[in-house]
Amino acid sequence: MSFSFSSGAKRRPFRLGLLALAVTGMFQSGLAWAVDPFVLKDIRVEGLQRTDPGTVFASLPFRIGDTYNDEKGAAALRALFATGLFKDVRISIDGTAVVVIIDERPIIANVNFIGLKEFDTEALSKSLKDVGIGEGKPFDKALADRAEQELKRQYLTRSLYGAEVTTTITPIERNRVNVSFTVTEGEPAKIAEIRILGSKVFSESTLLGLLEQTSSGWLTWYTKTDRYSRAKLNADLETIRSYYLNRGYLEFNVTSTQVTISPDKQSISIAITVSEGQPYTVNAIKLEGDFVGREDDFKYLVFMRPGQAYNGEAVAATTRAFSDLYGTYGYAFARVDSRPEINRETGQVAVTFVGEPQRRVYVRKVIISGNSRTRDEVIRREFRQFEAAWYDGQKIKASRDRVERLGYFKDKEVSIDTQEVPGAQDQVDVILTVTERPTGAITVGAGYSSQTKLSFTGSIRQDNVFGSGNYLGIDVATARTGRQLQVSTVDPYFTVDGVSRSLDVFYRTTRPINTLGEEYEYITKGGSIRFGVPFSELDTVFLGIGYEQTDITTSKGLPNSYLLFVNQFGQHSNSIPLTVGWQRDSRDSVITPMRGRYQRVNVELSAIGDAQFARLNLQYQQYFDITNKITLGINSELGWGVGLGGKPYPIFKNFYGGGLGSVRVFEAGSLGPVDVTGSYTGGNRRFNTNAELYLPVPGSGNDKSFRIFGFVDAGNVWGDQEKIKADSIRVSAGVGLSWISPMGPLRLSYGKPIRKQPTDRIEKFQFQIGTAF
Repeated sequence: MSFSFSSGAKRRPFRLGLLALAVTGMFQSGLAWAVDPFVLKDIRVEGLQRTDPGTVFASLPFRIGDTYNDEKGAAALRALFATGLFKDVRISIDGTAVVVIIDERPIIANVNFIGLKEFDTEALSKSLKDVGIGEGKPFDKALADRAEQELKRQYLTRSLYGAEVTTTITPIERNRVNVSFTVTEGEPAKIAEIRILGSKVFSESTLLGLLEQTSSGWLTWYTKTDRYSRAKLNADLETIRSYYLNRGYLEFNVTSTQVTISPDKQSISIAITVSEGQPYTVNAIKLEGDFVGREDDFKYLVFMRPGQAYNGEAVAATTRAFSDLYGTYGYAFARVDSRPEINRETGQVAVTFVGEPQRRVYVRKVIISGNSRTRDEVIRREFRQFEAAWYDGQKIKASRDRVERLGYFKDKEVSIDTQEVPGAQDQVDVILTVTERPTGAITVGAGYSSQTKLSFTGSIRQDNVFGSGNYLGIDVATARTGRQLQVSTVDPYFTVDGVSRSLDVFYRTTRPINTLGEEYEYITKGGSIRFGVPFSELDTVFLGIGYEQTDITTSKGLPNSYLLFVNQFGQHSNSIPLTVGWQRDSRDSVITPMRGRYQRVNVELSAIGDAQFARLNLQYQQYFDITNKITLGINSELGWGVGLGGKPYPIFKNFYGGGLGSVRVFEAGSLGPVDVTGSYTGGNRRFNTNAELYLPVPGSGNDKSFRIFGFVDAGNVWGDQEKIKADSIRVSAGVGLSWISPMGPLRLSYGKPIRKQPTDRIEKFQFQIGTAF
């Protein structure tokens, strides 16, 4: 091609050259100019190092023998770039051959983090790999930049506003690179002050006490509640809003929220401005819509009455109750709305509940997710909602509650969702999602007193052996007062109907406390089997039989009461006790209950053998949620034993009192009659009651796993010849700490006796700690 240099033709070739460069830039290829279509005789690929040639040929929209043109070349370039494997691609024409020239992207050999403390390295590496930054992935600078920005954003959610992230790319042999994220985390910004402005009805301190986020305090190093989070702030604003709505302030509004960070990015101030409005009283409650002919049933579920202050929580509770009742009738997608009609002049509001049942459905499948260890059948056998049956909201809720009460999953992380079946208007799938928690525990307990010094107890327990739902426990205890080895196993579904079976084998040596210091003991060994028969969702009846053999040594210092028993019945005593019991448990949580009740009755009867007796145990627990942060717990226990067949009550079946689980501050096993030889032998009657007031640790927000408590305990143990008198009851009081720590449950108490006798043995400090696995 030649060009003339006349004035009229000088610029045309230059413009054509610019156009060719533009086309080259658009396609990042060697297509500098359009080509005439031709029949393709050969395809060659150059520049490949690791990529399989088949990957390239599979992306090309032409084959040998096809007619090649510019459109197919452009399509080939787009397809090859879309694979993400190549940094540059060019197409060159060599006669009737197409040459595809590849410049591969480097492969990431390694991703590492330097200076990372706040996040888990393994979890972060996995999340980055999911977005394309990981070992063996093609390196893309844009993805690396995006990962750096995302990492910075994550640090902002942890109040680390001064965090700096630097990405370093280091080329190594064979066209590979190492990607390093160097992090300088700095110190987290802490909330120095939270102000609530505009509040007149309620004090600022009252409103601040509702918030999860707090200003820095002496315990916020652990709770981290002084770290700012926008999500937590939004939740706190909703808490304030609910507090006002539940007290009649229907038009309450948060007018502004200002978050200010100091120049050094270490201190945050939050200012919340509110508009309270006026309080409203309910003057009418109406129902509109279709209530499937059961209006009276729905009216019974209304949680408010005319004349009361408007209560947002009661409105929400009524709406949920209506939806649940619709669900009981099979209407899984019922819609219930509340519509307030306010009159500002009178300060009154009429609340209308509008119900639409939609359509009735039945359950196609029950789907379980999140259980990596627990077997599906262990969860499914707790379900009361069956597949191919009409949807029943009450049974759905009962199923969720039963699964949560298993104790194998984290509290408040057992959820049930209902999902429509595509193409089927009358079918739904029920999806249960759980988050498993460790169900094994190694527990160590200790106590200290000036008389017995240190005592220890220990146990290894697994509530969900191999995900089967069975319990296996090994209890070991050693102290100056005796030793114990017990192996227990429970199969909660020994039959398909839910009858449980418990097996126990035990060996105990007991040395009741003896002030004279002589060595003596009695040994009890045996086993038992017990069956539990469920009679309702909350009630279980137990039936069992066991065998026990007790040997009383006659070494020096045997207490007089034991000596009398040996003289009458000999050193060896056998018994075959039958047990009958009943239990009801309606607590909302076994670990940290806030409300609910636990009741237990157990009768042990031995009419065959050397020792003939009857023994009664009663227990009653009640929990009251005084506020959303304060819980009151009451526990009472009663034990009573009598001899049968004209024989005295066996001394080795005596009750003991004192210590954790009984009357704290008094040493374990020290309450009750004292033998003339100075031995604490227990008694055939026992009573104790405990009251505990739980509060969150100051600065911990509303963390229920870390609470302090005040306690008052009262009780005693009485012998067969003693009268039960009010002035014989021992009383103690003190404070304690309950912590579901990373090592396991910790319970610590310190107190003083309020009513005691000079001979009582005092143990002011007691604790117990375990570890989960």
